[in-house]
Amino acid sequence: MKGLIQRVKHAKVEVNSESVGAIDQGILLLLGVEATDTRESADKLLHKVLHYRIFSDEKGKMNLNVQQAGSGLLVVSQFTLVADTAKGLRPSFSRGATPQQAEELYEYFLQQAEMKTDAEFAVAGGQFAADMQVSLCNDGPVTFLLES
Repeated sequence: MKGLIQRVKHAKVEVNSESVGAIDQGILLLLGVEATDTRESADKLLHKVLHYRIFSDEKGKMNLNVQQAGSGLLVVSQFTLVADTAKGLRPSFSRGATPQQAEELYEYFLQQAEMKTDAEFAVAGGQFAADMQVSLCNDGPVTFLLES
């Protein structure tokens, strides 16, 4: 499982010009699910996302995680993250999970994110397998590729 996290000032995802998920300051997570991924993979990546220290403390040092910063998490499914780009000029998606497996793990990830954070923490998601428009304001920019 791969997660591309971006620290954002705000982010939202729309489907057919309607907002389906939005956050203010926080993390936009583009989530890619591979064929070998399990719920354990999702749990490991979620732990890393929620505890990765990419927000500045009072001294300006990246020392706070998304929860400590009082921020939110917007999760968007992104199957192209797991593409094999090593050969040729066209990506191969053979490493990717089946749509059914990917959707189950995406929904599980969102559910666990809501369960493992307090009520004030905003958790939002996109719409699985939809043609989405994602808009964001990068903060930094600060971007990391995390894997479980």
